[in-house]
Amino acid sequence: MNDIKIFDSTLRDGSHAIAHTLTPENVARYCRAIDGSGVHVVIVGHGNGLGASSLQVGLSSASDEALLKAARKELKHTKLGVLIFPGFGTIEDDLKPALALGTDVILVAAHCTEADLTAQYISYAKTQKKEVYGMLMMYHMTTKERLLTEAKKMEGYGAQGLLLMDSAGASTPALVKETVSHLVGNLSIPVGFHAHNNLGMAVAHTWIALEAGARIVDGTVKGFGAGAGNCALEVLTALLQKMGYKTPTNLYKLMDAGDELERSIMKKPQEISSISIASALAGVFSGFARPVKRAAEIYGVDPRDIFKILGERRIIVGQEDMVFEIAMELAKLKKGKSNKAIKQ
Repeated sequence: MNDIKIFDSTLRDGSHAIAHTLTPENVARYCRAIDGSGVHVVIVGHGNGLGASSLQVGLSSASDEALLKAARKELKHTKLGVLIFPGFGTIEDDLKPALALGTDVILVAAHCTEADLTAQYISYAKTQKKEVYGMLMMYHMTTKERLLTEAKKMEGYGAQGLLLMDSAGASTPALVKETVSHLVGNLSIPVGFHAHNNLGMAVAHTWIALEAGARIVDGTVKGFGAGAGNCALEVLTALLQKMGYKTPTNLYKLMDAGDELERSIMKKPQEISSISIASALAGVFSGFARPVKRAAEIYGVDPRDIFKILGERRIIVGQEDMVFEIAMELAKLKKGKSNKAIKQ
């Protein structure tokens, strides 16, 4: 596994865990710690990518520009990257300014069946001679055959690699192995995997993906991320080294970056909560955990029931408004049952 690339999304996915309150100082301190650790790129910004700061998915404390400037100043050996979702960010307002600030790597993400949306973004990044990768979110929601079709579109647009996002932490070992093997066997570009730890399997699933031929790992230090968090890069590195693999990352540097993360950014240890488990079982994006919890408290309903219905309706990223609509429906149903019981 000498040829694997490690993508560090601590300062992107971790933004979800602290309600997008990252400051430029936070970013600078972490980047100083992680620079030169062997990770290929540090992805920086709002959890939902460039231009995503909004009432719908959460307002950022600092602008994309301020965070990217802070990171660019500190990253001397490690590349600077951004994530962009067509629909949240635009080429003109978000991607062009990010490139002007010195971004090296662009990840363009879309729902697993909507690669068409990424065409302009990937093509534009390619014309700017930047590293660009496609990401298919919520990959568990479709078949491996459909994923291959969508991945080939991204490859055709110019993507240098394709990453699967286990956005809901809903994977099983068999699903990871079968899906990654199918894509690796039929694509000419490298395949990567971004795990979530809702069922306590993020490191294991990432290892299975590597064994199946994946050559890009997208994770976070300390597993810092949405919901139950991600594949902890220092744990994965230690596991691979113990198994005799050569890794591109310096374990001590990763551990040091984790210590800095705990001191300056993390407000509590990453944990698997009952809501995270419900999210995985329902197959719903882990980033919904915070609005689901808030809606459940406001309307006095069980957050696990909200996740169950979100899953039944196959709600995806960008449909966060449905969380409160479903909570209101459950509250009305609960009140109706209560009134009926009183009459009886």
